[in-house]
Amino acid sequence: MAMGLQAPPPLSPSHRITSSFVSSRRTAQIARHLSGSATQYFSSTSSSPSSPSSASSTSPKMASEVTYAVRKNGALNTPEFKLYIEQHVHQKGAKVSSKVISPFHDIPLYADKEKGILNMVVEIPRWTNAKLEISKEQELNPIVQDKDKAGNLRFVRNCFPHRGYLWNYGAFPQTWEDPAHEDQHTAAYGDNDPLDVCEIGEQVGYTGQVKQVKVLGIMALLDEGETDWKVIVIDVNDPLAPELNTAEDIESKLPGLLRATNEWFRIYKIPHGKPENQFAFTGETKNKEFANDIIKECHKAWSRLLDGKTEPRQGQREKAADKIKITNTTLVGKGDYRATPPEVKPHEELPPAAVDPTSEKWYFISGNSA
Repeated sequence: MAMGLQAPPPLSPSHRITSSFVSSRRTAQIARHLSGSATQYFSSTSSSPSSPSSASSTSPKMASEVTYAVRKNGALNTPEFKLYIEQHVHQKGAKVSSKVISPFHDIPLYADKEKGILNMVVEIPRWTNAKLEISKEQELNPIVQDKDKAGNLRFVRNCFPHRGYLWNYGAFPQTWEDPAHEDQHTAAYGDNDPLDVCEIGEQVGYTGQVKQVKVLGIMALLDEGETDWKVIVIDVNDPLAPELNTAEDIESKLPGLLRATNEWFRIYKIPHGKPENQFAFTGETKNKEFANDIIKECHKAWSRLLDGKTEPRQGQREKAADKIKITNTTLVGKGDYRATPPEVKPHEELPPAAVDPTSEKWYFISGNSA
């Protein structure tokens, strides 16, 4: 049986937004700088996230080097913003190919499967509020800003003492939580998205960054009745990475982080007028073996998606998968392969648009009964 850390008692279901003071001790715990040294699993170079060249990683066993870069269209904080991923292949220091790819389908899940190192795509940098995500419905799946039902751009609210997202938040490529699959652990269907990832290293990432990470544990959020797994990982090049190998290590080295993570996911929708989210396993963080099993399941579900072998949920006539774009530029014979991808405009480096000041407002969530 998979073991995990027992979650703290959940906040009262009768939350209300108040102006009462909440201790900021957790802020200091979460923001504490890490220390130590790490072995470089990959030779990596990174330029400024404002530059078209955004990330690089190489496996020592590979004859060629594959690097990733971002291609931005439109200004951040606008409906026009799209961030595409470019793949560059180098041999003997020379670039031999370059093309736009899908971060959902073309980037391999495993950077080094034997060593347990996976690729993660950063969608939302730590401490930021814009709800950016890989678009399943657009060709080549650019990263865009999500919208609410009214068509407004989504920003998560600051629920004191949390500022935006607490981690570099993103997704594992080549994974999918099948909305027609009822999870045996949660008795709830998948949320129809790539598998979510919380990277807890000390560096603040940037949108479109491809990080190499190792798995530490997993939480099972029940988001509006759907299974929404949250995998906890750390960048393999983080100074603390050699000391973090299990969920228990997180609690030992970064006390309070798992509690804060649990709380954040429970309450972050309350300022939007929605109820508290719930967790399976009473909020427990399951261990990395359990997490890796979930990752494998979601990888298989993604493979079925590209093979056209998905089924509609019982009682529904249409498959959710029918709306997902599976165009890719590297997986010959897998899904909707195109050697020549849809035309994408050249890189644009535009300043972010101004946002409504209310998106930066602090909310104080009280556990006292109303």
